[in-house]
Amino acid sequence: MGRRTFESIGGPLPARQNIVVTRQRDYRAARCDMAASLADAIALAKLPEPVFVIGGEALYRAALPLADALFLTEIDRDFPGDARFPDFARDEWRETARELLRQEEPGGFAYAFAAYERIHDRP
Repeated sequence: MGRRTFESIGGPLPARQNIVVTRQRDYRAARCDMAASLADAIALAKLPEPVFVIGGEALYRAALPLADALFLTEIDRDFPGDARFPDFARDEWRETARELLRQEEPGGFAYAFAAYERIHDRP
């Protein structure tokens, strides 16, 4: 995860290896490994696989060409903000699962947990 994602979460996620990617050489995060790039983070990742990239936008953009699977929360509503998951060529991916849900509270919205796998058997 990127540094800003880590800071927004407020600490390491439990029961897994946490790697924080940052260009700040002196940045430290308790109970986390530090990496200067996505490539460095992947090299630090310990088994078991798979390796998950959980944000932010720049890491998603860098990791997308390397990914074999996507696990996305697709929200049917616009929110203000300056970071988004990058557009991707949907014709290069096959949807393998989708769970449709809806917030039931007033002003709620529809969303889905969707899984995709990269199509490798293309001509």
